Amino acid sequence: MNRLADSQSPYLLQHADNPVDWRPWEDEAFEEAKRRDVPVLLSVGYSSCHWCHVMAHESFEDEATARYLNEHFVSVKVDREERPDIDAVYMEAVQAATGQGGWPMTVFLTPEHRPFYFGTYFPPTPKHGMPSFRQVLEGVSGAWTQRRGEVDEVAGQIVADLAGRTLAGSVGDSPQPPGAGDQADALLGLTREFDARHGGFGGAPKFPPPMVLEFLLRHHARTGAEGALQMVEATCEAMARGGIYDQLAGGFARYSVDAGWVVPHFEKMLYDNALLCRVYTHLWRSTGSVSARRVALETADFMVSELRTQQGGFASALDADSADPENPDGPHREGAFYDWTPWQLREALGEDDAEFAARLFGVTAEGTFERGASVLQLPDIGGPVDADRADSVRSRLRDARERRPRPGRDDKVVAAWNGLAIAALAETGALFERPDLVDAATAAADLLLGLHTDDRGRLARTSLGGVVGSSAGVLEDYANTAEGLLALYAVTGESAWLQMSGVLLDSVLTHFTGENGAFFDTADDAEQLIRRPQDPTDGATPSGWTAASGALLTYAAYTGSSRHREAAERALGIVKALGGRAPRFIGWGLAVAEAALDGPREVAVVGPDGAPATAALHRAALAAGAPGAAVAVGAPDEPGVPLLAGRPLIDGRPAAYVCRHFTCDAPTTDPEALTERLRS
Repeated sequence: MNRLADSQSPYLLQHADNPVDWRPWEDEAFEEAKRRDVPVLLSVGYSSCHWCHVMAHESFEDEATARYLNEHFVSVKVDREERPDIDAVYMEAVQAATGQGGWPMTVFLTPEHRPFYFGTYFPPTPKHGMPSFRQVLEGVSGAWTQRRGEVDEVAGQIVADLAGRTLAGSVGDSPQPPGAGDQADALLGLTREFDARHGGFGGAPKFPPPMVLEFLLRHHARTGAEGALQMVEATCEAMARGGIYDQLAGGFARYSVDAGWVVPHFEKMLYDNALLCRVYTHLWRSTGSVSARRVALETADFMVSELRTQQGGFASALDADSADPENPDGPHREGAFYDWTPWQLREALGEDDAEFAARLFGVTAEGTFERGASVLQLPDIGGPVDADRADSVRSRLRDARERRPRPGRDDKVVAAWNGLAIAALAETGALFERPDLVDAATAAADLLLGLHTDDRGRLARTSLGGVVGSSAGVLEDYANTAEGLLALYAVTGESAWLQMSGVLLDSVLTHFTGENGAFFDTADDAEQLIRRPQDPTDGATPSGWTAASGALLTYAAYTGSSRHREAAERALGIVKALGGRAPRFIGWGLAVAEAALDGPREVAVVGPDGAPATAALHRAALAAGAPGAAVAVGAPDEPGVPLLAGRPLIDGRPAAYVCRHFTCDAPTTDPEALTERLRS
């Protein structure tokens, strides 16, 4: 075992028995490189990364390669999910130098942490125009020993370029949130990039766009723009029918390698499923779609059944790779748990039902994936489907699949992603009357506050097996956890969730805020890297910047805090700057801007706890779909909830109060009237 054996990262533990003398990211590693006068190999990946596993098997498990690495380098392994700050800083350098990025990320550093050579996956032998990993190592080692002056010059130029990048100036001295015209420009930009044939945006590989879909749903709710809703409906329908969605047990894979959602990259991430569960729930709220309801609930059930940990949190991911059911002792391969051949259908179902299943799920003799296998889809077969027979076939195939070797699970609990799951499960549970889902959201919130949060209100990013990790929370951890707590408060009316969201957001304002409303991804007292990372654009999840603006805006609506409202509006200045030019990459910021334009509306439901009339008004408020509405429910003048202050019952009956832009409507005791007001 090497020096990763005591790590809490499942990804690092996967490399603990490599012959490479891996070290975690720590000062001692760089001091050792300085003492030996050798460069540092920084390798960054994550546990469910297919090509990370490939490079590990090809190179890091190879004795000869390991000997060369151990002699000429100090090797440092980083889990990008545990240390997104390190990943962000060096990925920016990789992308600037090569024009592309990805994982595994391979970076060579000086002992002073300065990068000078970059790459991603390197094969064990030269192919496809790429040098072998051994050639790269020999070239870097030779440059280090023979051309040190050039290495130092390159490293200095890269660090100077990175240090000079700041976003504070791009939002202006007095940043303003987007106006209605800016949002219309963003919609127009998305319309141009929309794939009218397959849904989604852009071409292959195609990623689910949940943040953009949230913007489109909110824009439709605010303006009535049918085109916005149509893009959401087409995309959600195509994804739900495609191979990217697990047709047997629910849950979405990371992305599709093609433009038509047919063949996924099979890893399943918590954050994708949390975000998409919320999108499908909100689509149902807007349209009543039976399909959206089904997918939302199946995705929620997938998270609870497949990703929930013993401590009540949610694990990070399921691997793409697993053992081949036809060769369980052989090498793992991508998609082995999920793909089907006609022969496998016949073995599980018998001849007649296998033929029906092949038609239902698009399984062909030629296959849609590797070795003649198909990824299950739900194509339009041109006529009615026997629903009972389809359910029976689906259940039997699911049972047969459970006998296959299962993909590995990354049990690491990440605060930010659990915040997204809390928000999704709370809303889905409330709108579909599934209290078990709300209970699951509550348990995850209890874990984050009880284990991940210290007495100063500071968050740890990860835990594993009920033991908190050493990585400090980054901006997205605070913002998404606050977002989840605010959603949980809206659903349960328990004021402790509102109060704790305020504690986390105070930390955001104190430790993550820069000039002109800009946010940094790391706290002011975090480990200082060669650059303090800062990025407002969405990746696979909302950026910490825009997630913070959304949570701040909602918290201000609940409390009347001008400090939090002004911070949210200043932060949205970057959305005004980028929304019209790159709407696909700042979708959550556009969604938050829709809430700001709509108010967001403040809805106070007052009445006795458990009274049917109170529950009816509360459900109407949650189901109406006003963009970013802040919904509070409780007794009149409940302590700790300013939105409920001064809101009496009406003639002794539960009532709802709706305010927007500092103007309040007359209270109503009628759920239908409340729905009409919130949808107007």
